[in-house]
Amino acid sequence: MIRQLQQYMRCWMELIDEIGKITKEKIMGDNMKKNTILIADDADINREMLKTIFEEQYQIIEAADGEKTIEILEAKQNQIAVLFLDLIMPKKSGLDVLEHMQKKGYMEYIPVIMITGEATAESDEKAYEYGASDIIYKPFAPKVVMRRTKNIIELFEGRSYIKHQLEERTNELMESNRKIKKSNKFFIDTLSSVIELRGLESSEHSRRVKCFTKIIMNNLVRFYPEYNLSDEDVRLIVEASALHDIGKIAVPDNVLLKKENLTKEEEEEKRKHTIYGCKLLENLKQNDDGFYQYCYDVCRYHHEKYDGKGYPDGLRGDEIPIWAQVVSVVDCFDSLVSGRVYQVPYAVDEAVRVILAGECGVFSPKILDCLEVSKSELFQAAELELSYAGSVEN
Repeated sequence: MIRQLQQYMRCWMELIDEIGKITKEKIMGDNMKKNTILIADDADINREMLKTIFEEQYQIIEAADGEKTIEILEAKQNQIAVLFLDLIMPKKSGLDVLEHMQKKGYMEYIPVIMITGEATAESDEKAYEYGASDIIYKPFAPKVVMRRTKNIIELFEGRSYIKHQLEERTNELMESNRKIKKSNKFFIDTLSSVIELRGLESSEHSRRVKCFTKIIMNNLVRFYPEYNLSDEDVRLIVEASALHDIGKIAVPDNVLLKKENLTKEEEEEKRKHTIYGCKLLENLKQNDDGFYQYCYDVCRYHHEKYDGKGYPDGLRGDEIPIWAQVVSVVDCFDSLVSGRVYQVPYAVDEAVRVILAGECGVFSPKILDCLEVSKSELFQAAELELSYAGSVEN
């Protein structure tokens, strides 16, 4: 998440720098693509006066009533640099035209300057509500009209340019984020496959852990909002949970696959998988982003206990990251219901009872609350959906 935020900020800074390099001449040059001014006024003299001001720089199209104005807008909307619109016209008024433009979305890219000699405070307010850029009152000074019009055109063109650039950068970020997610999934699937091929876990263990982690995390977010975890955080934590035992790759087979009771030295070596996993992740990381941190925390701390009697660091209470606590109880739950450690698998209700009774070590009261309220969902996943042979989509 940190990396995505940094990318977003960099794009903003680049955009600001780029905009700073654009001169008014370039904006006006780009504006030549929209080289038409539409003058809508039922008075011939008013249309002629405005035409005289702008005809050397723009093509001029005239309309003497509201219906004709709308007809021209429909045909030439992408060519119109600005619309001069009289308030009082036959067939349809200026406000009727504005209402039509607002409904069609034209106000987003066609600036409208009201030209009127019969305005009221109410009509002015209504025009601005529809999105009119300016109101000029008759009689008007040609130089003032020219200056205000150019300012408005430049403003709209500049805004349109910024919007276009933002859309492009947003699309680039979305594509980049999509590739990152795809890369993370490939990374997780590859490492999980390595563990499975060594015979260290059942082929479905990582899928079940992800499924159960998602259930518990959703209830943690629901009942304990103080952790401020977003949907994206939950997604990353679920993905990271599949790597909790990645360090077992580095544990010798004669220790990891031993059927008899381990010696003290062998037990210490097995426990080092939490450290080995972090070293492996450290070598593979590219950026200090949120996903790496979740992977690291889950890998290192998923055997810590709330009373400080876990390993490798003997953390206590909330010193243990909450997502690592979730994966810890999930790993324990999966061991019970799958028979991964115990020869006879437990029923979901019994597995939950065993954990709540403290028979698998001490867990946070909050985590135990989430486990208990998740019981029906865990049953649905463990006994009806996964059946220890299915797959989980996150």
